[in-house]
Amino acid sequence: MPLERDAEGRTFVAHTNGQRTHYILNDFTDPWKSRETILIQHGFGRHSAFWYHWIPVLARKYRVIRRDLRGHGHSSYPSRAERDKYKYDVDTILGEIVETLDQLGVEKVHFLGESTGGMLGEIFAAEHPQRLLSLTVCSTPTHLPPPALQLFAFDRKDWPTACRELGSRGWAEALSRIPGTIPVSDPEYLPWYLDQIAISDGEGLAQYAEFLSTLDARSFLEKIKIPTLILSPTQSAAVRVEDMKKLTGIIKGSRLVLVEGPGHEIYVTHAEKCQEVFLDFLKSLA
Repeated sequence: MPLERDAEGRTFVAHTNGQRTHYILNDFTDPWKSRETILIQHGFGRHSAFWYHWIPVLARKYRVIRRDLRGHGHSSYPSRAERDKYKYDVDTILGEIVETLDQLGVEKVHFLGESTGGMLGEIFAAEHPQRLLSLTVCSTPTHLPPPALQLFAFDRKDWPTACRELGSRGWAEALSRIPGTIPVSDPEYLPWYLDQIAISDGEGLAQYAEFLSTLDARSFLEKIKIPTLILSPTQSAAVRVEDMKKLTGIIKGSRLVLVEGPGHEIYVTHAEKCQEVFLDFLKSLA
């Protein structure tokens, strides 16, 4: 199926299952030189625009693809009429990543997954190793335990219900009130953050929350054989350092780098450190 562009100039992959995935491609490499591709996959509630500050650093030497997950940002999600036809499972979600690469003519990528986006990367590395040059996970749990699911429910029946009843912005506002969740000192950051979250529809996030509630990468980890970098925060409510040390032992040959400081979203709060480590990792593979 063909690539698409909307009236605002946004670019999309049209999938065989009827859904559309919004993506942004940045490439400021020398056009006469060969270059490798980085695929950035965001975490829950966020979307491709959140990685704007990584592009100047990465896109001079690599082609960079940022894609919005199903129901996030400008990507579509199944309507009520489509839910019976759309199989919302890991094979479908990973299949859409494969279709994205195929339609963009990309054979292999360095997969950079943040938070739950990294869970997809771990399973993708186990199931489709021929499509990856390397895997980097940042602030990534292997699964979401019941306490995390209860936290994200914010006194509602469950996490998806909270997304539906509060809406995307309301859910993000509730999340932001948890101490240390968004530890950015700039007072203008939180309004921007909430405005960006609000681009996604609450129903789209709810459907993806249903999917994430049962997603578990643990059974796939021993199958990962590609070079792997683990970026771990030291003070995250969702990721424990001891678990990331265990993960390093399970994924043979993987490298763990601890990023000191509060909060879960170290790709924002400690962007320069994460970028330095990530680029050094890629350089070591050359």
